[in-house]
Amino acid sequence: MTDTVVSSATREVIIGFERPFVIIGERINPTGRKLLAAEMAAGDFSRVEADTLAQVAAGAHMLDVNAGIPLADEPAILARAIQLVQSITDLPLSIDSSIVAALEAGLAVYKGKALVNSVTGEEERLEQVLPLIRKYGAAVVAISNDETGISEDPDIRFGVAKRIVERAADHGIPASDIVVDPLVMPIGAINRGGVQVMRLVRRLREELKVNTTCGASNISFGLPNRDGINSAFLTMAIASGLTSAITNPLHVETVRACMGADVMMGHDPDCARWIRRFREQPPPGPQGEAGRGRREGGRRPRV
Repeated sequence: MTDTVVSSATREVIIGFERPFVIIGERINPTGRKLLAAEMAAGDFSRVEADTLAQVAAGAHMLDVNAGIPLADEPAILARAIQLVQSITDLPLSIDSSIVAALEAGLAVYKGKALVNSVTGEEERLEQVLPLIRKYGAAVVAISNDETGISEDPDIRFGVAKRIVERAADHGIPASDIVVDPLVMPIGAINRGGVQVMRLVRRLREELKVNTTCGASNISFGLPNRDGINSAFLTMAIASGLTSAITNPLHVETVRACMGADVMMGHDPDCARWIRRFREQPPPGPQGEAGRGRREGGRRPRV
């Protein structure tokens, strides 16, 4: 079975077929967040710090860090954001940019083995990003689109992923260091988008033997009660073989769905993680201490 190992200086996270599902926190991203973008461009990273701490507290296993701000010095801002985030948490990071210079700036300051988000199937992009992955010993997200765009045909997207895996091998990058994004399409626009992704995830696991991730919230774009759709999608996608997702850990329903899927898939032995997270605490006793399971009068209940 394939394991993708990523790490910070002191903590390791493994994305794998028989491993617990990995939640990659999406909040450190100025796209669509005008206030965050303005603050980061002005050198104010207080919201980045707050988002980091909130996602860690919510149970994220990794964090995605993006600094895509139009007309800003993205390499410098991304490097600074990574250094800040690594100073306040030991969670491994996904370094997220469409600009190669920004990816390299982030990798240069990163301590550990990062996940780079991302490389696509365009020849120019492959020749720019894959040498960086090899140089810094990182893992990489491979997005299943190329010069022709994003195909609605999952077989074509599989072909793009296969080509990226093969080209990575030419650069000495093993399949275990590639996490494929099958590209989640909005279910409100493409009614069979969910079915297509699940079919593709199965093929990626069985034929290419690679781990997978996605921007999970894309599935619900334009729909009401997005958390409900996201949770249903993630539960089914995990059953199909999805091993990680970039999503919002502050949405309790989404986290609950992922953890519940781990239980059902046998990836949470003895349901230990579920119990630790959701077990109800006993009510306080007369002196304010937690009860110890005794009935009134001090007798233990009979089994």
